[in-house]
Amino acid sequence: MTALILIDVQRGFDDAFWGPRNNPDAEANIAALAKAWRGPVVLVRHDSAKPGSPLAAGTTGNTFKPELDDVRPDLVFAKTVNSAFHGEVDLHAWLTNRGITDITLAGIQTNMCVETTARVGGNLGYRVVVAIDATFTFDLEDLTADQLTAATVANLRGGGFAEISSTKEVLDRL
Repeated sequence: MTALILIDVQRGFDDAFWGPRNNPDAEANIAALAKAWRGPVVLVRHDSAKPGSPLAAGTTGNTFKPELDDVRPDLVFAKTVNSAFHGEVDLHAWLTNRGITDITLAGIQTNMCVETTARVGGNLGYRVVVAIDATFTFDLEDLTADQLTAATVANLRGGGFAEISSTKEVLDRL
């Protein structure tokens, strides 16, 4: 069985605070995955502890984007670090107790929480698929968002942590 894990698909990432982003189609691809999914769906939210963060708990920015309004998740929880495996719920135990061995990831940010969750998931023995066009990130330091996404693809595929797929490829397998 495969679980769809949607990471940090929150309104706070629309804030100008983050700077230029890539992949304007990410939200549509996330919504397509969520709508078509027939297995367990997990929604993970980032509760930032940083003062003034657009993702601070209790703020509008902390809420999920409207693309998830019709999603009926099997599990919703928050985290304060990059990996969904280190949140207020023991995700590994939750998945294991349900016999889930495969996870498909989508969400925000490609090179931060999505990549970290994929790495930890791979280390824990899950078959991880990242729907790369259902993620986006922001320019950082001297690298563009597209360069950071390319680095994530190389890290995850080259390191054996995850398979990289498109939303269409994931949907075709359902």
